[in-house]
Amino acid sequence: MKITLNGVEREIAESRLEQALRELGYCDGPIATAVNGQFVPKKQRLEIALNEGDRIEVVAPMQGG
Repeated sequence: MKITLNGVEREIAESRLEQALRELGYCDGPIATAVNGQFVPKKQRLEIALNEGDRIEVVAPMQGG
């Protein structure tokens, strides 16, 4: 299925957010996620079904200042 990840079109096989994040390489460290502009808490990622054309945003915290 085609989705947009952080503004870049990608093709994924998984249909649930949690599994799609793993497929895309986001399995280490804390991240924040949103699907179609709606924040998705970590505990709800397994429940979120993805659809063709969904927009996923992934943000990882950075240190510095």
